[in-house]
Amino acid sequence: MLDPCVPVVLLRIDRNPFHHGTLGAIRSLGRAGVKVHVAASADGSPVARSRYVSRMHAPPPPGSSPDEVVETLRQIAARIARPAVLIPMDDAGAVAVGRMREALSGTYLLPEQPEGLAEHVADKARLPELCRAAGIGHPEVVLPRSEQEAYAAALDLGLPVVAKWSRPWCLPPGSGLRSTCVVTSPEEARNLYLLGRCGGGELLLQKYLAAARGSDWFFHGYVDRHGRLHGGGAGNKHHAWPRGAGLTAVGRWSPLPELEALVERLVGTLGYRGIFDIDFRVDAETGQYCLLDFNPRPGAQFRLFADGNGLDVVRAQHLDLTHRPLPAAHVLPGRTFVVENYAPLSVLRTLLTRSLPLQRSAAAREFAWHARDDLSPAWGMATEWSQHAARQLMARARPAGRGTVPAPLESPVDAPTAAAREVNC
Repeated sequence: MLDPCVPVVLLRIDRNPFHHGTLGAIRSLGRAGVKVHVAASADGSPVARSRYVSRMHAPPPPGSSPDEVVETLRQIAARIARPAVLIPMDDAGAVAVGRMREALSGTYLLPEQPEGLAEHVADKARLPELCRAAGIGHPEVVLPRSEQEAYAAALDLGLPVVAKWSRPWCLPPGSGLRSTCVVTSPEEARNLYLLGRCGGGELLLQKYLAAARGSDWFFHGYVDRHGRLHGGGAGNKHHAWPRGAGLTAVGRWSPLPELEALVERLVGTLGYRGIFDIDFRVDAETGQYCLLDFNPRPGAQFRLFADGNGLDVVRAQHLDLTHRPLPAAHVLPGRTFVVENYAPLSVLRTLLTRSLPLQRSAAAREFAWHARDDLSPAWGMATEWSQHAARQLMARARPAGRGTVPAPLESPVDAPTAAAREVNC
């Protein structure tokens, strides 16, 4: 049982109003009797309507320095007037908290994470090195040092290629740059390199691993103070938005000992502590699980792994940091998680009609937005999403401008921000 006397602060700097992972954390902790404070933008956000939100607080602006993030968190701590568990919900927050852990330790409960490790694993330019050290596969990557190198690398890797910014939380607001995209010509790669001089770290060009049914996997977990994994597992991405490369629209809990062994080796090598979300894709040529992203915070679909004892990664962190025992894992293979605004209507119809007779227990399926005990966020999402969709259709109806624009991997709702985007998560 969680300690109801210890509140939680969820930090989200990214302005995405449709971040269902934040709602999942609010509900999970609120249902356990914990007061949930949310430092995130409430403008047009259905998340703020949840009955389990104790209070919304103004977040640090996108692009804030770590010192500015700390100042905002200290102001929130002063209002709460008691130590709270702090859980960053995006990479920008995780990196800032990781840098300033010592400054925050007096007012917040935090995992004993090695200083700077969150930033280390979130930096996509350093992932190949981390994978080599742990003996884990990673797609071939080139870091071009000039526009000419970017042009040549796109050809050498074989088109299409994936383009990523190594430190996407540093992308300036309004730059028009996305953290991850697919480029289909060497000219696009060269142009992207030139555009990237305004920030976002180094440009990476990565070999594209073709998507196939059953090839996309993710692993979520919480590493406690003793280095043990809790609250997560391996999941398979059954449907994505956009198709084949984006956010998880429908995921299924699919225990995979091979993947669990890889993850245990990686977090053990790093000495990692806290919540993580790691994305993999199977290389069709080698059959190897290749690590694509390491996110030092909860993944948006972490509630897929809410087990038979009610444990998930945010509850695991609260229990561990308040020195309460964590229940033994009760795995629920086949449990599914559905994101209503991303799942195609045909998929939703199948889940609601054909799957229900087979899944007699409500615990076998969870929706990102709909919950019988917390209806307002789903209604708010339906309203806001329809308005968003109308704006997108109007924008697409306008004449296209000149120039080549790389195809985005993200959902169109996720406008570029200073915080890292969740792609393949």
